[in-house]
Order: sequence, then structure tokens, then C-alpha cells
Amino acid sequence: MFTGLVEALGRVERVVEENAGRRLVLEWPDLREPMDLGESVAVNGCCLTVVEAEGERFIVQVGPETLLRTNLGSKRAGDRVNFERSLRVGDRLGGHFVQGHVDTTAELVERRPEGEWEFLAFRIDPEWTELMVAKGSIAVDGVSLTLVDVGKDTFSIMLIPHTLAVTTLGRVEIGDRVNIEADVLAKHVKKLIRGN
Repeated sequence: MFTGLVEALGRVERVVEENAGRRLVLEWPDLREPMDLGESVAVNGCCLTVVEAEGERFIVQVGPETLLRTNLGSKRAGDRVNFERSLRVGDRLGGHFVQGHVDTTAELVERRPEGEWEFLAFRIDPEWTELMVAKGSIAVDGVSLTLVDVGKDTFSIMLIPHTLAVTTLGRVEIGDRVNIEADVLAKHVKKLIRGN
């Protein structure tokens, strides 16, 4: 379980193809507490398991399903990624409940400055906008955000200068794909109402 509050903007050091999946060698700058073998970490909002760790570098394995549903399959050496360690009992929950189970990706279709802030609009499969409401929560590349507007196949967010500076969202360009995790509470409500 995560909060969607990104702890570090890290880097993909190396990508190793591995049968139907891949291994990502990742670097967490200024890592204060070393990663433990088997620890869960959110990489661009995707919950992955640490399989090797040494200092500021650690390795995760990414399977075929994760490559299919996320933007991790397009990451190359040098690319930036968001990191968040899993919650500990007693930690503050500053964002919202984020499982690290990415549902799909969305494409950035509009970006414009609004003073120091930035407005971003994304296109997404309409299946997922059913789970979104204006002023509700969403995780975009693992960042807990508030939805501004929701259309049939679009949604928008506003980013403060801090988020722009310390996450991948400050660098995302028109046409780029981002990982999306819909609010888990909305998923449960939909299943209870529709029975599927």
C-alpha cells in the first residue's frame, strides 16, 4: 500500500531483457535507508519487488502483465521514474490509498501553464473515466492527484510547482503515456452496483 506521495525522482540505469519480462536496474539518489531484498517499491506507481539491492542501486523484475498495462515497457537507460516505498503501520496518509496496481495508461494531449501551476489533460479509454469524478482522487505515474474535470474519454489535473519539480510529471510531453491507477474505492463501488 502506498500514498501517492513520491519520495524521490530516480533514474533507470540499465534495462535487461529477461524472457517475456525485463529487469530494471534503478538508482535512487540520496537513498537514506537501504532497500531490503523482497521489499515493495512503487516505480511510476507500479508496485514491484526488490530482487537485488546495493547502496543507491536496486533491481526489480517486471513481468509480461505489468509490461502490457504500464509505461515501464517503454523505459530506457537514463529515463526518470518516480519512487515511493510502501507504507509502514503508523505512517501519515497524506495522499490517498494507492495499491500500486496500475490499471492502464493515458496519453497526454494538452499541457499549458497557469501562472506557476500547469494544467495537463489526458486521453484514456472511456472504461476508466466511469471510475473518475471531478475533485476525486487519481494516481498518475504514482502521484496522488485531484481530478479537475472528467470527460467521456479525457480527464485533467493541475500541478503545483513542487510536483512539477520532484516528479516525472514535470517532464512529460504531449504524446507521452503515463500510468493510471483509479481510486480503489470507486472500483469497489462499481462492482457492488453492477455486480461485475
